[in-house]
Amino acid sequence: MEKIFLKFMLLLSLLSSVKSSCNTTTDQQSLFPRPLATFLASTPLETCLDCTKSTSPTTSLKGSVPVGLSLSVFSNLSVLDLSHNDLRLFPYGFSNLTNLQFLDLSSCNLSGNSKPISILQSLKHLDLSNNKLSAVSICWVYRKRETARRRKWAISQPIQVPFKEEKSGPFLFKTGSGSSWVADIKEPSSAPVVMFEKPLMRLTFKDLICATSHFGRESLLAAGRCGPVYRAVLPGDLHVAIKVLEQSKAVDRDDAVALFEDLGRLRHPNLLPISGYCIAGNEKLVLYEFMANGDLHRWLHELPTATPNVEDWSTDTWEHHNDGESGLRMWSPEKTEWRTRHRIAVGIARGLAYLHHARSKPVVHGNLVPSNILLADDLEPRVADFGLTRDRASGSGSTKADDVYSFGVVLIELLTGRPGSDESVRWVRRTVKAGEGGSALDSRLRLGGDSMSEMVECLRVGYLCTAETVGKRPTMQQVVGMLKDIQPNTAELN
Repeated sequence: MEKIFLKFMLLLSLLSSVKSSCNTTTDQQSLFPRPLATFLASTPLETCLDCTKSTSPTTSLKGSVPVGLSLSVFSNLSVLDLSHNDLRLFPYGFSNLTNLQFLDLSSCNLSGNSKPISILQSLKHLDLSNNKLSAVSICWVYRKRETARRRKWAISQPIQVPFKEEKSGPFLFKTGSGSSWVADIKEPSSAPVVMFEKPLMRLTFKDLICATSHFGRESLLAAGRCGPVYRAVLPGDLHVAIKVLEQSKAVDRDDAVALFEDLGRLRHPNLLPISGYCIAGNEKLVLYEFMANGDLHRWLHELPTATPNVEDWSTDTWEHHNDGESGLRMWSPEKTEWRTRHRIAVGIARGLAYLHHARSKPVVHGNLVPSNILLADDLEPRVADFGLTRDRASGSGSTKADDVYSFGVVLIELLTGRPGSDESVRWVRRTVKAGEGGSALDSRLRLGGDSMSEMVECLRVGYLCTAETVGKRPTMQQVVGMLKDIQPNTAELN
């Protein structure tokens, strides 16, 4: 019924455009291309909104778009495919298509820029390939594709879904990647949530279920080595990230509580400590402050850090190059600044040095990787997931020297832009040893003044941290000192 209505309204829109233009011109072919009329009169209803040339030999929309043709009447439209048609210009009325999620305008001989569709915020799929659009349009397509994941961190909020107590536990939750986890409890309200800084809050596992849409895929931020991470908005507009520690199921409850409370007391500007926890059966869940900028891995490899101004298309903050190897690559000015990356490196080192040296009993991170380093609004790094290796039944056996090596790998990745694999580390070490460290630096970094020598010197710190002989690796206090000496005015160790 909806498809019949849509086709009918499209016919009315087209006929109206022809009628209104008949008084001003006799060249109706330019206003209402004959193939389009033929298509609308002969195409089956079920393909009415799939106006691709391949649908039938007569469905190609030749010539310019009819004057006054508007899509605004289709406010409920979610899928629109006009690919492989000689449209040349964008149709009108995209501003009313607030529910449109799929738009294919590939191979339509479109030219100019894509400003007419820049207001489509609900799109999940957009294809403007094989057209004659400007570089800004290409950047916008890239932004729509690459920021889909960032929206989970920066924009979207989980929908509060009331919990339906249709049965007692255990409760099974799927992560969407084929894995799942189980809360083996009969009543979800029987598992309290402990919030360190808000001890008067009365929350339970049931509240977490509601705040994460039953731990649904729309709330899933990531699936890390320790377990899935979800976003939630708790009562009082408290934004948190919830991590399920899947490798801690066999850990005794009392031991887990003691560990969580101990880690929750650690405070440093470059640490992201546990803000609360919940134990539901054998499952241990920890809560963190939500960081809208996401993690270092996403910032460095996947996501631009600024948004182009879609209202003013005369300028654009994105840079784009087609180098033939990696294809289209874009970044914002922040990502190309050496000082920004140096400040991130110093912040990570400071946080790790605090864990190793601030207390009589060192805290070993055990899993320092870019995805465990979150970025605050000012891109100040916050090291997360520290100390959780103690919460595993078998024990990881990680040491401070292991953390130093892991930091060296992160530092190399930060400076080269290459994923921190064993192969990349070996290659960088060979390059630095040969005195050619400059050739290993990320090509996106801006060079000026003494920045080249500073970056190479910083890369040498990564070389020292990744020494194969444990005894040759520096301590994290020494690492902080070396990094500060490279740019002594950038950061200070508290």
